[in-house]
Amino acid sequence: MLQEMIEEVEQANEAFYRAFESLDVKKMDEVWAREDYVTCIHPGWSLRSGWPAVRDSWVMIFNNTFTMRFRLSDVLIQVAGDVAWVLCTENITNSPEGEGQESRVLATNLFERHHGQWLMIHHHGSPVM
Repeated sequence: MLQEMIEEVEQANEAFYRAFESLDVKKMDEVWAREDYVTCIHPGWSLRSGWPAVRDSWVMIFNNTFTMRFRLSDVLIQVAGDVAWVLCTENITNSPEGEGQESRVLATNLFERHHGQWLMIHHHGSPVM
């Protein structure tokens, strides 16, 4: 049972990164819980709290990025009841202004199970120096 839940969380995490790569806010809408308590901290940004503020942060990122590709490494997934977390390194290639840039970000992604579906409730990224 635990291994099955870990696999479900892994799929939810992959869906988050596919939505991120798509630069499509409607796809991002599908992976997040729309709760007042969702939070997001992008590298170098202040805390975004509540679904409207979190969603607006994705709109700003997507409007200023041409392409973004992720290769995840050092992935660790834990599940405790209806809450799960994923720790990973995001190896990112992006083009904010048409020029390719590479970076690494340590990420923590929290998920909560809503009616059998794992939805994101928190994303925190910190740059690796």
